[in-house]
Amino acid sequence: MFEVFDLPVSHKAQEILFPAQLVQAGYLHKFRVTVGDTDVFFEPDEEGSYRAVIDPEKIGTELSGELLADIAAAIEKVLR
Repeated sequence: MFEVFDLPVSHKAQEILFPAQLVQAGYLHKFRVTVGDTDVFFEPDEEGSYRAVIDPEKIGTELSGELLADIAAAIEKVLR
């Protein structure tokens, strides 16, 4: 199992650290990022960007689309 690390995310002019973990299953990988009490999985899409995979009922004030996009951008930045 891979270690949990702090993922620095720039969101609304401040930097927030979210606990994250690389999860591998065979040839596939995704990142599990914990936001509050919710685990959000980010997986690569067909274009090589990362998309959030989450239960639609969980998206709200804590998990806005803007925050999820900022987390995906932070993952892409770490991988460069």
